[in-house]
Amino acid sequence: MNKISLTRSLALGAAFVLAAGAAQAASVMDGSGQSALGYAAPAAAPAQAPAPSALDAGELDRIVAVVNNDVITEHELEQRVHTVAINLRRQNIQLPAMDLLRAQVLERLISERAILQRARQTGIRVDDQMVNASIEQIARQNNLNVEELRQRLLADGVTFSAFCDEIRDEITTQRLREREVNEKIEIPESEVDAFLAEKAGFKGDDTTEYHVAHILLPVETAANNEKVKREAESLAERAKKGEDFSLLAASFSRADNAMTGGDLGWKTLPEMPASLSDAVRTHPDDAVIVFSSQRAWHVLKVEGKRDGVQAKLGGGPVEQTHARHILMFVSDITPEADVLRRLNDIKARVESGEADFATMARLHSVDSTATRGGDLGWVLPGDTVPDFEAAMNKLKPGQISEPVRTPYGYHLIQVVERRTEKAGNPDRMRLAARQAIRQKKLAEANYNWERELRDEAYVEIRDPQLKEALRR
Repeated sequence: MNKISLTRSLALGAAFVLAAGAAQAASVMDGSGQSALGYAAPAAAPAQAPAPSALDAGELDRIVAVVNNDVITEHELEQRVHTVAINLRRQNIQLPAMDLLRAQVLERLISERAILQRARQTGIRVDDQMVNASIEQIARQNNLNVEELRQRLLADGVTFSAFCDEIRDEITTQRLREREVNEKIEIPESEVDAFLAEKAGFKGDDTTEYHVAHILLPVETAANNEKVKREAESLAERAKKGEDFSLLAASFSRADNAMTGGDLGWKTLPEMPASLSDAVRTHPDDAVIVFSSQRAWHVLKVEGKRDGVQAKLGGGPVEQTHARHILMFVSDITPEADVLRRLNDIKARVESGEADFATMARLHSVDSTATRGGDLGWVLPGDTVPDFEAAMNKLKPGQISEPVRTPYGYHLIQVVERRTEKAGNPDRMRLAARQAIRQKKLAEANYNWERELRDEAYVEIRDPQLKEALRR
C-alpha cells in the first residue's frame, strides 16, 4: 500500500498531469487503488523530518512572499517543507540542502497561489460536502475511517484542517485546469493521420519501455538561455559522475514532480512527450541527455530499458461497451441508506421517462465524468474495476443496473451500445492515436499554463535567503 502523499499531486504530462479530477476523489476507470488526488494511507509511525515548530510564533507569522494581493507566511512554508520532507524520506530520496528545499517548496506555493487566485476570479467554488466526500473516499480506499485517517495525519504532524484545505485546493485547481487547459485541447484529423503514418514508418521497437527521470529548468527570458543551458550541462555532468539524480531533481528541477525525484516511470517512446522521446531516439546509447524545448532546458536520465507490452493500437477482436454511470459516496453526511434510496429513485425516474440519465449524472454524480453526463466512452475489458465490469456486462443496451458497490462508492450504470472490434480496426487505431496525442499536448499545455499564471502574477520575495536560493 502506498503511503499518503501529503504534498500536492499536480504533475506535467502523462507522468506530469493529474490523472483524474480531484473533485471526484476516485474514478471508476482507475483500478490502481490510489485516489485521483494521489493520496494513499500514511505510515503508522511518522518519518523524521524538519518540524515546523522549530521557529517561535513571531517567526512563523512572518511574511516570506507576496503573490498579487495574497501572502505566504513562514508558517505555511515550514508546514509544507515538513510534509515534503516526510514524503522524500519515505521514497528513500535524500533531502536536498535545506535552503534549496525551502526555495523549491516556496516556488511551488507561489504557483499554487496564482492558480487558486485565478480560480476565485473565475467563480470556481468547492463546497464542504464535496471535500467531506473526497476525504471519506480517501479513508475508505485505505481501509480507514475518517477518525483513523485524522490520527494518522496527526502522527505525521499534519492537522486535519490543513489536510482539508489541501483537498479543497486540489479540487479547485483541477476544476480550473479542466476548464482552461483540458477542454481547449484540439486534435485535428491531420495530426492523427501524421501520428499513424509516423508509427507505420518507425523502424525501431516502439514497444520498448524506458525508465526515465527528468529535471526541468525554465528559461525565463531569451537573454537567460545560455545561463540555463550551462546549468543543465553542469547537472548532467554531476549525474554522470554518480551523484544521486533524484536528489539533483529535488534540489533544482522546476517540474511539478521534482519532489518525487523527477521520476517519470516506465514509458514507451510514443507515450513520452515529443521532446523527451526525440531526445531518447537521437541519443540511444546515452544514459544522461541534455536537450532544450520551448522555454526550457532538460536533463533526462534513462534509468533502464525493458521489453514492453504488445502495441496498443493492434490486438485481436474485442467487445467494447459504450457506458454511462452515476457515482455517489457514502459518508457521515450521506449514509449508505440515503445513497441507495437516491440512486433507486434516479433509476425509477429514468426508466419511467420522467428524467434523462445524462441530466441526472450532471446533477448528482460526483465522478469526473459528471460534466459530460456520466459518459465513460467506449470501455475495453479490464478498463474498469471488476465489480463495475461484471455488472455492466450483464446489461443490454438501454438497460440501467441496480446500485453497484465498488471500492469507489455506489454506481448506477447504463449501457448505451456495444460493438466488436476486429484486429487492426481503423477506428480503434485512430482512437488510440488520438489519446496518445492528447496526452502529449496536455503535457506541454499544462506546463505553459502554469508558467503563464506564475509569470503574470506580481511576486515579491521578502526573505533574502530564499530570494538568493531562487536565483541559483
